Amino acid sequence: MTLRTPIVLGAIVLLGATLGACQKSSTEGGAQTAGADVKHGEQIFMTTCATCHGTDGTGVKGLGKGLVGSEYVHKASDDQLVQMIMKGRDAKDPLNTTGIAMPPNGGNAALGEKDLHDVVAYVRTLKAS
Repeated sequence: MTLRTPIVLGAIVLLGATLGACQKSSTEGGAQTAGADVKHGEQIFMTTCATCHGTDGTGVKGLGKGLVGSEYVHKASDDQLVQMIMKGRDAKDPLNTTGIAMPPNGGNAALGEKDLHDVVAYVRTLKAS
């Protein structure tokens, strides 16, 4: 067992404990950021994404990349980001530089495409401090 294993397991336990806090979910598809609910996106981010990406989006060392100032986040379209979140990223993916897998939907199977557009809209509001 490596040092990362207990950290990942702890993050999974914390993520599972916080998933219940996400009260609103949607399976509607095709939503665009222009109609996105940033407040709802913030709620989802704080209960699902912040475990690995930090409450301020700057990342958690050994778990998740920083999203604030990320060239990938900046260059990708909203739809591309939603698709990446939906698919997740395997630990062995060449674009994964942390070596830690990102589960589909950030590990929250209850999230629909509209929810993920809300998250992307929220992430786009984050600024470096």
